[in-house]
Amino acid sequence: MPAATAPRAAIRRLLPKPPPWVVMYHSIADTTDDPYRVTVSPVRFARQLHWLNDRGLRGVSVRELLAATAAGRGRGLVGLTFDDGYADFLESALPLLRRHDFTATVYVLAGRLGGENAWDADGPRKPLLTEDGVLRVAEAGMEIGSHGLRHVSLPALDDEALAEETRRSRDLLEDITGTTVDGFCYPYGDVDARSVQAVRDAGYRYGCAISPGPLTCAHALPRIHVGEQDTSWRLTAKRVLHPLRRRPTAPVPAPVLPAGAEVS
Repeated sequence: MPAATAPRAAIRRLLPKPPPWVVMYHSIADTTDDPYRVTVSPVRFARQLHWLNDRGLRGVSVRELLAATAAGRGRGLVGLTFDDGYADFLESALPLLRRHDFTATVYVLAGRLGGENAWDADGPRKPLLTEDGVLRVAEAGMEIGSHGLRHVSLPALDDEALAEETRRSRDLLEDITGTTVDGFCYPYGDVDARSVQAVRDAGYRYGCAISPGPLTCAHALPRIHVGEQDTSWRLTAKRVLHPLRRRPTAPVPAPVLPAGAEVS
């Protein structure tokens, strides 16, 4: 190695590695009213999955992504996540995921099963998965994670409410699925050190945020939003920029999955 490049290589080794690439979806449906940019049409979603497939990338659940990364087998894997647990996942997203042999993680609001997105002041009402729908998603090989109980910002809660949103939501979803719930997703992406600790204390093996910055760790992983406007070139740009925009200020610890846990 030339003398001029040796110091650069040493510096790169000291820098924390960027976390795995995890993309964030919400609702997969046709709509003309989407003020929060949470809806991707089935046609656009199908094109985005083709984009991944054409580049030798495979969409997987976050649990599978982290387990593979910890074992040194994460190359070519992309975490696919769906926030809020919209009912349209079953009819619109799942068939397309199966077509590509992809899996994903669906973050469910355990206290709003069978309800709707009442936390959105504007925009259309969207039905959420029922208890039976959650079970069908899990039986289809997708990972079920918790998005809390009611879709509220965790940093604003007192200790009792924070424990309810994290620990109680996990208990409810485990009762429904009969399996361990490893992952938590912070509503609105709002995260602070106290809420990260609450998620860890509740027994989750990892947590997903959006841009946690210095809080980045296995319990506050960054993600990239993917929307209706994300064509091939925009996805390429997001993939290239991810290591730069989402680089943590400290190494991301590898998650430890429960003994005997199956990877979905």
